[in-house]
Amino acid sequence: MWSYHNPVVIRSGTDALRHLPALLGARRAILIAFPEAQQVGLLPRVRALLGECLVALETDVRPNPDVDWLAPMYERLWAPSAQAECVVALGGGSTIDCAKAMLVRTRSGHFHELVRAMEGDPQGLAVDGHRRLIALPTTAGTGSEVTPWATVWDQAGARKLSLHLDCTWPEAAIVDASLMGSLPPAATLASGLDALSHAFEALWNVHRNPISASLAVDAARAIVRTLPALMREPGQVSLREAMATAALQAGLAFSNTRTALAHSLSYDITLATGTAHGIACSFSLPRVMALALGRDAAVDAQLMAVFDAPSPAAAVAALTDFLHALGVSTRPSDYGIAEADWSARVDQALQGPRGRNFIAAG
Repeated sequence: MWSYHNPVVIRSGTDALRHLPALLGARRAILIAFPEAQQVGLLPRVRALLGECLVALETDVRPNPDVDWLAPMYERLWAPSAQAECVVALGGGSTIDCAKAMLVRTRSGHFHELVRAMEGDPQGLAVDGHRRLIALPTTAGTGSEVTPWATVWDQAGARKLSLHLDCTWPEAAIVDASLMGSLPPAATLASGLDALSHAFEALWNVHRNPISASLAVDAARAIVRTLPALMREPGQVSLREAMATAALQAGLAFSNTRTALAHSLSYDITLATGTAHGIACSFSLPRVMALALGRDAAVDAQLMAVFDAPSPAAAVAALTDFLHALGVSTRPSDYGIAEADWSARVDQALQGPRGRNFIAAG
């Protein structure tokens, strides 16, 4: 028995942004955008489409949403002056994750009750009145536009929190490569490798199903073929569109499986060193692939198919070469981890909620 479920309405392709007014309808909207959206010309485009439906705007979004600055934003956006039925998120994973936190209504209207819910105590959440989300991703990689999860950080407490409720599924995603053209090289690389990690993590996963696996293989093959070319020609629209589609496929794949060991390993690295999430979750992929191979013949075949590799060992070598060609080291020591400590970190990560999704867990 298996099932596949994803409730997000998707509008993708050239000029997909024009669908925003129809998706929003007459509802009032809050727009949350990345800080440079005005500078690169995206904010005026979206504001014009929202028109009089726009009731509030927030652009103070920083990488890795932290409770320290999410709390005052939450108080502002649940004040009576910001009454709205919908949030429109214009940006990458951090912006969309931030927006998801602004969807959820607490009984008191205060953010600390949402934090308690992420800690496992949902008593402070309201039973209704939550907002809906329309996601406009400006990166090809996060998958947050078609998944219900948001990662929230508590840097002061040295911990990562996860938000996942029925209401945090986006209502709709508009995937338009014209929103991604200004993405700088480092962010293009990190987001593309995040998408590759999502694809692989959906394959070596105890929750995989035929639909998620098909999406993941197609996504991984497209990313391996497209990302190096895009790094050489960042202004090539057709390459941006190909990456956007591949990242969307990867998001749709792991929306049903969640991520696994590579992501479980990554969170402590990002928290301790500030390494970009897409790099932190991808540098270990060859090592994780080596652990996954031999567990399931069908998964082995799918992983080899990504690279047209003749053997499992060749697939690991091809993935390693792919990352090195992009300038991404696969040595833990380059991310502040002693080689001697790596096995212990893997054992610890396998015990976490994401690690337990890995096919070799336990």
